[in-house]
Formats: sequence, C-alpha cells, structure tokens
Amino acid sequence: MYDYLVVGSGLFGAVFAQQAKEAERSVKVIDKRDHIGGNCFSYDFEDTNITVHAYGTHIFHTNDTDIWNYVNRFTEFNRYQHRVLTTHRSKVYSMPINLGTINAFYGVNLMPAEVEEFLASKRGEIAHPRNLEEKAISLIGKDLYEAFIRGYTKKQWGCDPTLLPASIITRLPVRSSYQDSYFNDLYQGIPVGGYTPIFKRMLEGIPVELSTDFIENRDYWKAQARKLVYTGPIDAYFEYTFGRLNWRSVRFETEKVALDDYQGTSVMNYADEDVPYTRIHEPKHLHPERKFARGVSLIIREYSLIDNDRPYYPVNFDEDKEKLASYKKLQSAETSTLFGGRLAQYRYYDMHQVIGSALKAASDELSA
Repeated sequence: MYDYLVVGSGLFGAVFAQQAKEAERSVKVIDKRDHIGGNCFSYDFEDTNITVHAYGTHIFHTNDTDIWNYVNRFTEFNRYQHRVLTTHRSKVYSMPINLGTINAFYGVNLMPAEVEEFLASKRGEIAHPRNLEEKAISLIGKDLYEAFIRGYTKKQWGCDPTLLPASIITRLPVRSSYQDSYFNDLYQGIPVGGYTPIFKRMLEGIPVELSTDFIENRDYWKAQARKLVYTGPIDAYFEYTFGRLNWRSVRFETEKVALDDYQGTSVMNYADEDVPYTRIHEPKHLHPERKFARGVSLIIREYSLIDNDRPYYPVNFDEDKEKLASYKKLQSAETSTLFGGRLAQYRYYDMHQVIGSALKAASDELSA
C-alpha cells in the first residue's frame, strides 16, 4: 500500500511524485505511454546529436524565480531565445505581430508611436468581440487577421474561427516595437540535454510502471494507494458520463535532410490554409551551444487534427464548458483523488504553470 499512486508521468505527476518522495511519503507512478515525461518527452535522433521534442517544440519560460530555481535542480538550461517566423504567400514575416511585421506586410515605415493610430484605422467597430475572429480583428484589423490568423487557426482547431472563444487569441501579443522574441519572461531556455533527463532525475528512486492503463483496471490501482493523483483526461476518469470533451491533437512527420540548415529557425509557421501543415520544426536550432555533423538536419512537419484519444489542447466550445461544469461537480466528491494538469483540469497550461500548480498541490497535500 503506497501513500500515493500517481497516474501520469508528465510534469504535474512527476513534480508531485518528486515532492512526495522528498517528504518521505511512499509513491508509485504509472503511465499509459511507453515512456516518461508526457508531452515533454524528448529523444536523441540516431547519429545526428540532434535532440527531438517528440510532441512539438517546447520552450521553457517563466517569470517565477521559485519555479525557475526548482526546475534548475534537475537540469541546466542553455540561453536559447525563442523567435517564430511565419510564411504567408511565399513571403516570411516575424511573429508575433510586431512593428517589423506590420511594416513589411503593408510596405510602410511606421514609427512606434504611429502603430496604434494605423491599426485603429484597420479595425472597424467591434465593441464587444463574441468570438476569436471578432477579437482578432478588434486587435489587429481584418487584413492582418486574414493573412496570419484565419487560415492558421482553421488548420489548428479544425473549425471556423467564429466558433472559437475570443479568449484563445489573447495569448498572442501585438507589439509596436521591433521586439520579436516570442516570450518576454525573465527566464527562458532549453534543457541542455533535452527534457527527458529532467524526468529521470525527478523520478529517481520512485517505482514507475509504463504501458499501464489506469482506466482499464482502475479498481485494482485505486486499491494500491491511500490516495490517487490523477493527471489523465477528466472525462475518461468519469467514464464519459456527460459525454466526451473536445480536444485538438497533432501528428508529426519527421524527415532527415542532407542540409546543414533547412529553414534557418527552430519553428516556421505556415499561415495559408492551402498548406496542409501548420508549421515545420527544425530542432537543431534549439541548441546553438552544440556542434552538429555537417550536411544533416531534421525537419518535423506538424499537422493538426481532431483525435480525442490523443488529447493535446482543450477546445472549450460552449458544450464543453457545460460538460466540464458537470464533471467538476463529480470531481469535488472524489475526496480520495487529487486531479491536476492540463488533461484533468481541461485547461491550457504552459510548462511553468503546470509545475507551479503541482508544487502548490503537493504543498497543500503533504502539509495537511
């Protein structure tokens, strides 16, 4: 009998398990996948010295010194600064939308103080945006929205942007300067050895059982511990009592190319709807501190799709919000289960947010 059984070895599960062990509680981790690390799992591609983020490029960034200090217990970070480019009609622009993007797109030479008035002339009157499309147009105008947001969003979410909540687009900054770093956080970087070594160090000394589906044998696994820490999909835990929540998923195609450098950047977005993939990753650019063999690189095309069995991003349609409210009522009655992470809370989290929530949950639980 363990004190805690943790379902899922992603960030929330691994951090909670590490904290439990540090507090001298007995803990075991199980995971449905055949590897630890959840969607942060990384691996070294054979004979290239290139570390691949198996589920898409992950950039660690935070303004929280405590979280930064905590994660640095398990890894060293390089000084990578994330910059994203996007291709629209065979021309490359800087993202997020900034002064350089606006000037290049419109063929003007605005100064920072002129940006707001210029964009105001493009926005029209949308006092109370009701959806993603209206929110985006209220921020940047129809021209920039049609070029950089509409097609990409339709590919990414698999539906018309008018069906998506306005809150999604608020994560994309719009800048009146040439500042093109994607994140403004005080701390930013890539683990020098990739992400998987972080999880190996966090879970050191903790029994981990992979390729193990909690849902298939939940009664057995619940009986193995005094308390369950569940990080899987909330609707699956409750056997889809109120129906399935909508998730977006992604698939990747990896290609080894005989070039030193394919695209000159770690991530290139493709804004046009007629390009089937949403972006191309070239992971060697995440590690400027490394030396690589000449004449070889990897590119990874990312395609968005609907696959509720491989959940990545909560969609949050109105119907999802209603179902989630019902699931949360059931959740509150599960006093012997602690729910945490993106899937169990049906909420989009960045990595530092997951770590922060796991540290708080562990502190509240282990000090009780």
